[in-house]
Amino acid sequence: MSRLPWWVGGILMAGLLLMTFSVFGADRPLGASTYVPYFAGIIFDLDAEKYSYLKEIKNPGAWEGVLLLGALLGGFVTSVFLTKSFRISLIPTGWKKYKNRSVVSRLVWSFVAGFFMIIGARMAGGCTSGHFMSGMSQLAISSMIFGTVVMIALLITGKIFYNTKEK
Repeated sequence: MSRLPWWVGGILMAGLLLMTFSVFGADRPLGASTYVPYFAGIIFDLDAEKYSYLKEIKNPGAWEGVLLLGALLGGFVTSVFLTKSFRISLIPTGWKKYKNRSVVSRLVWSFVAGFFMIIGARMAGGCTSGHFMSGMSQLAISSMIFGTVVMIALLITGKIFYNTKEK
């Protein structure tokens, strides 16, 4: 499996940030978690004027959905054509090695983790991509704190969840 050099990813991320901050792009910081309440508002026909969070979003819209769809499509194109590493698997190799081979277990844990992540993203005032990419590129203190807490939680969770001690 071939990999792209790290600096290619850095250049592409910088280009993405320049585009999203520019008037030719979204003209706002990059982030994806805003799409969840926006999409929920569409599905459940919520009036943005009644819900304080939806009123706070500057120019909410479908561009976040396009961003998420583009990330999915970009990952697919990269894995199929550039790195030739695409494969369909309900249970990743690491999960099989450290946990179990149960598809149900994997799906339940994925749902639980995703639920906590979206709650945390809303509590933090933005998603990981928003804080790590947009916030840190602007040296926002809140994003630096968020990044530190996420990295500490990542280390603790990894140590607990993927304990590699032989039994």
